Amino acid sequence: MQRRSVIKYPPSLTQSFAHLNPSKPEEKKDMERKRVCIIGAGVSGLTACKHVLSKGFVPTVFRAGPPLRASGTTLARPPASPQAFYRFSDHPWPKEVTDTYPDHVQVREYLRSYARKFNVLEHVRFGTKVAGVEYVGASEEEIMTWDMWAGNGEAFGSSKGVWHVRVQHGDEGELEVH
Repeated sequence: MQRRSVIKYPPSLTQSFAHLNPSKPEEKKDMERKRVCIIGAGVSGLTACKHVLSKGFVPTVFRAGPPLRASGTTLARPPASPQAFYRFSDHPWPKEVTDTYPDHVQVREYLRSYARKFNVLEHVRFGTKVAGVEYVGASEEEIMTWDMWAGNGEAFGSSKGVWHVRVQHGDEGELEVH
């Protein structure tokens, strides 16, 4: 049994996302090919999500931890890296953050503002742990002959298979395959 949250949106909003629910079989097949799973909702995960959205893909970002909230913290310890390590080229730090080493609250708020600005939060599934990743559809012998990237746009040299990402919601949730 799969546990999924169902959110009902107003008609005006669902119309703007009509392209994500294609009606023709060939459109549905195209959308299946354009699905992307991203593991982690940190700096790299948010950037990857923004990028694949700009290329027409439909991303799902898995974050094992809770949402980035306005109060409390989701970081285990304060960051030990300078502000420049967290800076996005298309999203400057707020002018009021002048510390070379921002605290965890400042970093969290900065990441939240980036995610809101580029509409990536709606693609993040919080509390979802990745349990495994597997390439399915090609024999082990064939896989062993591939280069990392074959130079043909296909991951690992073949379009025969698909990636299966197994995720678990919460600590006791059912496993779900994407």
